[in-house]
Amino acid sequence: MSTAALRPRADASLAGRLARSAAAVDGAWIATADVADWLDGRRRAHRFSVERIGFAELDGWSFAEDTGNLVHRSGRFFSVEGLSVTMSEGPFRHWEQPIIRQPEVGILGLLAQEIDGVLHFLLQAKMEPGNRNLLQLSPTVQATRSNYTKVHRGAGVKYLEYFTDPDRGQVVFDVLQSEHGSWFYRKANRNMLVEALDEVPHDDDFCWLTLGQIGALLRRDNVVNMDARTVVACFPMGAAEPDALLPDAAVRSWVTVERSRHDVVVDRVPLAGLAGWEHHPDALRRPDGRFFQLVAVRVEAGSREVSAWSQPLLEPTGPAVAAFLVRRIAGVPHLLVAARAEAGFLDTIELGPTVQCDPGNWRGVTPPPFLDVVLAAGADRIVYAGLHSEEGGRFLNAEIRYLFVEADEQQAPLNPPPGFQWLTPGQLGDLVQHAHYVNVQARTLLSCLHAGAATLEGLRGDTSADRGGV
Repeated sequence: MSTAALRPRADASLAGRLARSAAAVDGAWIATADVADWLDGRRRAHRFSVERIGFAELDGWSFAEDTGNLVHRSGRFFSVEGLSVTMSEGPFRHWEQPIIRQPEVGILGLLAQEIDGVLHFLLQAKMEPGNRNLLQLSPTVQATRSNYTKVHRGAGVKYLEYFTDPDRGQVVFDVLQSEHGSWFYRKANRNMLVEALDEVPHDDDFCWLTLGQIGALLRRDNVVNMDARTVVACFPMGAAEPDALLPDAAVRSWVTVERSRHDVVVDRVPLAGLAGWEHHPDALRRPDGRFFQLVAVRVEAGSREVSAWSQPLLEPTGPAVAAFLVRRIAGVPHLLVAARAEAGFLDTIELGPTVQCDPGNWRGVTPPPFLDVVLAAGADRIVYAGLHSEEGGRFLNAEIRYLFVEADEQQAPLNPPPGFQWLTPGQLGDLVQHAHYVNVQARTLLSCLHAGAATLEGLRGDTSADRGGV
């Protein structure tokens, strides 16, 4: 396998090609209306099952004698360890928690090719044990290093060669992006888009879709998986806005200030004896039922590289909400972005949605800013809403209701509280071209804009901004 770098694609018309693909709501390979039936057919073609089991029934996994960490006998894949966290601000200043540690970098890669003059993208009908409906559309390649180096001794990862062999495709982008900072410790994947140079062989579990078709499917619940969404979020759409409230240099300075002013102290600690958590035969959970629990499952999946295995999963205790408040400011749509400090981030903070939480975890605690605005929004203020699964390979039944909610000056002032700032979608899109700037929840919402699932062109308000103090 070649380790040479893929050649960057120099194409000044790329933004135009992506725009044409986004405008194509039906594709040359399959009609959008037929995708649901195609996915059902792939479900019928393979056997899938997920069964909850006790920790003692895990095959190949055990709690280490010295630390109590949950580890695989190969020493690869991932481990579940303990984390002690101290924050300089917020209602929760210190806590301990389990966290997934997976130091290897995986590949999330979409393969592109023009069909009938329009860019199409190769998506896979992939089974993940944590998804409620099991089968969703994933990137062409979605694999950890342990997977694609065959630590599991299973079959090879299909189409991997397009992302590792410089003679098979031209790279459009290749950028490291974080995963969930509350549940992963400094986890990152390569998000890649590669355009194939030659005809791509067909596989029954894969389909070619335009960006517009992906957008149409993002309007449906639990169809496009998290890994596909994060790659689409990185698409260089070339949509910079000339009249942003904050100049680009000021945006970068604001991010630097936010990273500097947050004190986040994180220490890896043994999973055994973790403060505030109770160990049961089938779960590691908090006695108050908040946040999440660690559980175990046994899996059968006829279409995966390995057809049967068992593994631990993190299961949140309730559905979450992730929403951008949006306003038209001086004629330009803006998003209210939050600087979010999460324990697992490599660089203290990343930019996230205005609201990002499970409302049930805030019982009896002062709620986060703007949560009431999002939860009280009427249908006339909701620009987009969709229920999407998170990383189904590590999380069980983890779903977030994603929204864009139109707000006014009273609900979301032009001069927001510390930790928040108004950015345009183009500014956020520019930042996502770089590693560790935009978190995974914000990237899902950005993917909805890139693919046309959501549009901000119809916002009613037009704030003739008094920009004093910004």
